[in-house]
Amino acid sequence: MTSRIPRDSRLHLVRTPSPRAERRAEAERGQGRGPLGGPGAVTQRRARRPAPVPPEGTPAPAELARMARAGLAGAVRAARWAENALRPAPGTARLSAADRPAAATAPPCAAGALSDAAAERAAAALDVTVHQLRADWDAARLAGLVEVHGTAARPGWRLRAWDRDDAAVLRGWVALFDAWSLVHPAPAELPPATVAETVEAIPQLLSFLQLSAGPVPVPQLLDLLDQRVRELRTERCEIPYGPQEEPRRTGGDPGTAHADDVPLAELLDWALRALAAVDALTCADGQATLTPLGSWAVWVKLEQICVAAQSPAGNIEQSAEDMLRGCARLRPNAARAEYRAWLAARDAGSAVTELLDAARGEDALLRGLAFEALRVVGAPAEPDVRAVVDVASLRPYALLWLAEHEGTDPEDVHLVLTREESTWLWVDTAAAVADHGEAELLVRHLESAPQPTVPALLDEVRTVGHPRTVQVLVALAAAHPDPALAKAVRRAAFQVHTGGV
Repeated sequence: MTSRIPRDSRLHLVRTPSPRAERRAEAERGQGRGPLGGPGAVTQRRARRPAPVPPEGTPAPAELARMARAGLAGAVRAARWAENALRPAPGTARLSAADRPAAATAPPCAAGALSDAAAERAAAALDVTVHQLRADWDAARLAGLVEVHGTAARPGWRLRAWDRDDAAVLRGWVALFDAWSLVHPAPAELPPATVAETVEAIPQLLSFLQLSAGPVPVPQLLDLLDQRVRELRTERCEIPYGPQEEPRRTGGDPGTAHADDVPLAELLDWALRALAAVDALTCADGQATLTPLGSWAVWVKLEQICVAAQSPAGNIEQSAEDMLRGCARLRPNAARAEYRAWLAARDAGSAVTELLDAARGEDALLRGLAFEALRVVGAPAEPDVRAVVDVASLRPYALLWLAEHEGTDPEDVHLVLTREESTWLWVDTAAAVADHGEAELLVRHLESAPQPTVPALLDEVRTVGHPRTVQVLVALAAAHPDPALAKAVRRAAFQVHTGGV
């Protein structure tokens, strides 16, 4: 009779294998199974693709890093000033009330800006103008040299590695390069919609500059921009209703090139000046030329796209949802490579929106993978992730993402979740395993529950309100080898289904 009584057993229900057995099992999983143990996973034991060789004439990484350090010297000085002046004690970097960023009243692009008093202090200390100081501060934030979270400022990890790690320097410069439209914002009088189209079209212009390997006349870039903007509108099927005037012909005069009468010449001029501000290109005598840094960065992004196109998954042209499904059976490193390539082919803002839309769906596996892809995006995704914190299905994932982004110790990151949020996340992850994994993995998932015992887990799972609770409990009962525990789980599933206690 005692076998019919639910046991108050601890959640260590699967015997821990020996290290040798774990290594053997891991090798077997790598050959025939994905991260959720399903059959037919893409193996990572394929022949490695030879390391790509940069175009002839590309400086060595050490020389590129030297150029990046020179271009960001002012940003580094501003970051080091912030490290010393705005941090009252080791381990903290709290701004005084007078120096707090005006995030509550300023537009998003100005969040984290120094107050007038702080900017004047910094400019005096560094012997630069206030205008230059603000530009250096913005560059430091965008390059990851300094991080501002609410009212806290602290040096970024790249600042600590700046003098010794060339790879960190180049990643910091690329982060600034990716944010070129924020470094030098578009004039307010330009139409916001066409500014966004220009930002989306610029990668094609940069690719053309890189493949040209030399100066390109600005009128030729203007024609290319006009063509690309029209393609973007055609892809969106933006067909105006009602009678329309005949489109104005430019007669071959590139100075008056328009897409639906929008002054593209002004937009191109803004984009070229913004890219020049981050040392990505130079523009003189009516011609634009990529700098060695700019040419290298564009080549890297094109190479990422090519790698994705040649990969087993080949997700470069897929939607976010299809891309995530394609990555579901890849091992973590291969999946991150796919995320990076997919992101490299898109504007960061639209990519983040698409990933969050995929995360809002019913598939819990896609929800977790979407936030893994957002970890690859990094800082540009922070405002959008903060905006979904109040969405019930995304809240635990968003809180964990933000905690990791703000530098919380990986071992303590789970502490940002309440017990109820942790339980909801456990059920959501179990739903992903039940849908895409194997029974053994669902049983092992018990070990990650926030509750110490099975009865405590079932009590809290019954009240957490996850829409997949019943299905998860039924699948767990069917998979678990302990008859008494399986019966208790089935009873809990029935109580949730009928609304009982």
